[in-house]
Amino acid sequence: MTDFTESLTKYAQLAVTTGVAVRPGDTVYVQVDVSQAPLGQLIVQAAYAAGAAEVQVQWQDDVTKRLDLAHMAEDRLFNIPPHVGVQFDYWLAHHAKRISVISADPDNLAGIATQRIAGYQHAFQQVYAPLIGAITGNQISWTIIGAASPKWAHKVFPELAEAGAVAKLWQEIFTTTRIDSPDPIAAWRAHDHQLHEKAAWLNAAHFTALHYSAPGTDLTVGLPANHIWAGGGSHNARGEEFMANMPTEEVFTAPDNRRIDGTVASTKPLSYAGNILEGMHFTFAHGQVVAAHADQGDAVLQELLKIRGARSLGEVSLVPDPSPISQSGIIFYNTLFDENASNHMALGTAYPFSVAGGTTMSPAELDAAGLNRADTHVDFMMGSAAMDIDGIQADGSLVPIFRHGDWA
Repeated sequence: MTDFTESLTKYAQLAVTTGVAVRPGDTVYVQVDVSQAPLGQLIVQAAYAAGAAEVQVQWQDDVTKRLDLAHMAEDRLFNIPPHVGVQFDYWLAHHAKRISVISADPDNLAGIATQRIAGYQHAFQQVYAPLIGAITGNQISWTIIGAASPKWAHKVFPELAEAGAVAKLWQEIFTTTRIDSPDPIAAWRAHDHQLHEKAAWLNAAHFTALHYSAPGTDLTVGLPANHIWAGGGSHNARGEEFMANMPTEEVFTAPDNRRIDGTVASTKPLSYAGNILEGMHFTFAHGQVVAAHADQGDAVLQELLKIRGARSLGEVSLVPDPSPISQSGIIFYNTLFDENASNHMALGTAYPFSVAGGTTMSPAELDAAGLNRADTHVDFMMGSAAMDIDGIQADGSLVPIFRHGDWA
């Protein structure tokens, strides 16, 4: 067995065990690109070895996706076929555990009319809403991992030939997911403990708001009453632990979407809807984006902001600049990795579990708690080594949380 095959096998096993903790009788669905068939097959093998009753694979393909977005008749593109919703309902009925493998070309949809992309996304989100609601509410187990593809690798390492770029990206993926440690599962257990310790400190402090300060950023974000900071592993509705993102370096919660005021600037490129957005600037007033601009990809950003709920925030996350991904100096052009190198926020929907009792709240109750409800959730990176963050207590006093991009 080659070193790469051995690492890929460990990676598949990690996704199945630590990622979604497959148990006997489980239904599992795997979303993976056709170019990653070896990894997809190893995941299926590992899931069945763990006792899965059924593993469904949803194969994806960048080339087909671009052709569809470019050429499909609009009456078909903007109307999702019924079988898609039926499949989602099946997964929900069987409490299916989701493993998503992301490897897409960050520029895959560059040049496609933004109105076509936005129209398709709007239609898809209407069908996807019940499933994404179960995912964001931690009703089911889910994990997202990365896989190196030639076009993604070239974007990250343009100075290298294709084979070298892919090999280097795989090595970075294995490093950031602890595959190169003697016991990856034990390494993740220890890392999970550290993240939970940070979340526990923030929960004990229970700040009423956060203030962010950095070049281009002067933002105050209110926090809901009874908000909950989380990090590392989560639990589904049946009490089973899972790791939603691998890698992960963050602790996060939901903001009060009525109390967000000031300005914030992005610090890393965002890969969104097959396009790269850079140099984003947002101005918030009373919880809503009142002005926004991107130096690159502004048309795509403006379409994003038209989505229901996208003009407010659903997540605030803390990631120390000394995190391994940040210190690598690599821009991954992939949110799963870049968000774990930087403090970040999300335009769009909040996770209901970010407030006590949130997963059983009605939509009206979530609104009353200040949790944003939306048809999207898009993280953007806004942290740096120059960022200071203060927790604001109920009496208005300030407690340092971050200084110069690291825990105070």
